[in-house]
Amino acid sequence: MNGYPIDGRCTCGAIRYRLLSAPLFVHCCHCRWCQRETGASFALNAMIEAERVELLAGEPEIVVTPSNSGKGQKIARCPTCRIAVWSHYAGGGDAVRFIRVGTLENPDRLPPDIHIFTASKQPWVVLPEDTPAVEAYYDAKQYWPEESLERRRVLRARLGK
Repeated sequence: MNGYPIDGRCTCGAIRYRLLSAPLFVHCCHCRWCQRETGASFALNAMIEAERVELLAGEPEIVVTPSNSGKGQKIARCPTCRIAVWSHYAGGGDAVRFIRVGTLENPDRLPPDIHIFTASKQPWVVLPEDTPAVEAYYDAKQYWPEESLERRRVLRARLGK
């Protein structure tokens, strides 16, 4: 599986998890909502099927929060140190996890595949020329690799979507 599994954890180590395969796609989101939520200039999330994430220790607390879409999100946080380790958004429900890349033991292994909502990025953030960037959201068929699109098709079929 090309360097997988890879492990991640919260700051205190009470929550530990493992990605069993490569993610579907990695978003670097520059929307103001993500900036506010993270307290940083962007959020870096690796989208992956929940079944491909193995919980090694602890049980995250699920915190339901508002989202820019109005559909809300569920943030999985460590109940001890309160670090967010992943989220579930309404579109993928509980079947897709948006792993916080910074919680991986080696976060440099998952650079962004795309920069999204760049219309609201901080003006001092310089985007690399060799990574796609879009002003808002995008069509997955245009950017995702075929293997990830196939995994998404399988997941949607199982979910009846």
